[in-house]
Amino acid sequence: MTRSDDYRFMSRTLRLAEGGLCTTHPNPRVGCLVVNNGEIVAEAWHKKAGEAHAEVLALRQAGARARGATVYVNLEPCCHQGLTPPCTSSLIDAGVARVVAAMEDPNPQVSNGGIASLRDAGIAVDVGLMHEQAERLNRGFVHRMRHQRPWVVLKLAASMDGRTATASGESKWITSAASRSDVQRLRAKTSAILAGSGTILADDPALTVRLAGFDRQPLRVIVDSHLTMDANARVLTQPGEVVIYTALADGAQADRLTQAGADVVHLPAPKGRVDLEAILADLAARGVNELLVEAGRTLSGTLVRQALVNELILYLAPHVLGDVARGMFRLPGIEQLSDRVEFTIGDVRRVGPDLRLSLYP
Repeated sequence: MTRSDDYRFMSRTLRLAEGGLCTTHPNPRVGCLVVNNGEIVAEAWHKKAGEAHAEVLALRQAGARARGATVYVNLEPCCHQGLTPPCTSSLIDAGVARVVAAMEDPNPQVSNGGIASLRDAGIAVDVGLMHEQAERLNRGFVHRMRHQRPWVVLKLAASMDGRTATASGESKWITSAASRSDVQRLRAKTSAILAGSGTILADDPALTVRLAGFDRQPLRVIVDSHLTMDANARVLTQPGEVVIYTALADGAQADRLTQAGADVVHLPAPKGRVDLEAILADLAARGVNELLVEAGRTLSGTLVRQALVNELILYLAPHVLGDVARGMFRLPGIEQLSDRVEFTIGDVRRVGPDLRLSLYP
């Protein structure tokens, strides 16, 4: 197999893995290709946590043709018993000759263990081909394993002069229907959606994915330091789970929200507000890989100020609202240019009449 063949087959493997973009949480997205004598004899991707992994599905499809074959996978095969048996055992039993993995698994239960098991069984293993693309595909899972917090994406919609609502608070709609549809696809790829109690009180959002045929609702997360939200809020009437983080040890109000279906979690509260880092740590423990934040200027500003945002996705509509309209961030203390918060533009694209920017701190 030539180096160009390896690139071609790994590219195909990564595209297969994208089949699980919206469904594998909390597991990583993994694709697998079985190639024998230069011919693809099987291909598969992991579809859902608790179901067979990509390697097992591909090996079943390949049957006897897996013996002596090369297997391409975008993540190191697992070597531990979880909801499913270890993939390394299946690869060894199938008699494959070589495994090409794009990257090591950052999960401490696996990291290098799967590679070592395969090599101990006499299987040739190459690691690192298209590593950057593989890590980008699973950046939420990778970030959670390395830092014990989710990959935080802050989503904002604004006018060209950076305003998210009029002075009176009217915000429907700042951007176009095309951008709102794009946000639905963004929601579908995330493990959880977070909003502040101010957004819940002002807009009463559902925070759900409204796409045809989509049957998984991300975890809905509310930051409500003083338990001000109503137990009849729309977010509590939708399918799926809701967790509310609070600084207030108010048994009666917490009970009302619990009876409405929420998991109310009391966390440390420096200066009377819930510790955002503690929220992220708890969400990571719940298996949240990617967290999409749809919040107002106060919570958005706090997340940016505390350097907790990994990516900012900004939808800009081609109109202006003027200097008395509401801004994107509440960031007190910035009086000089040297105090500014800087981002790098990673991607710019057109969405209907709007612009969508992806920015990174």
